[in-house]
Amino acid sequence: MSKLTHADLRQFTGSEQVFRHSLMRSMTYTEGVQYLAESGGAYWLIDKVACLQLEPKVKAEDFQSWKLKVAQDRTAVLTCDDGNGNIVHSERLDRTDFPLDEVDLWVEGNVILLPSEH
Repeated sequence: MSKLTHADLRQFTGSEQVFRHSLMRSMTYTEGVQYLAESGGAYWLIDKVACLQLEPKVKAEDFQSWKLKVAQDRTAVLTCDDGNGNIVHSERLDRTDFPLDEVDLWVEGNVILLPSEH
């Protein structure tokens, strides 16, 4: 696993290729999200966002803004809002080795992407 930085993620401004999620076949994700998962050891995060699409409250939102915030003690909070700050899902993670202090992902329709790829 290489050292992931926010600058690495900002280089993704579009995606020529999408990847089909292995568990949630209706979900796809962009090259930037693939890079995040590979370089940040964060396939678990992509799995979580994809699988939470089964939750009616989450699925009801055509646009979703996901944020993972990692604390100094390596606990984290994952939240999803509707793009207007209305939280539709939030959960605390007891431990993570995710290398960044925070990351944002968007879901538009059935595609998981980095905000810079919009």
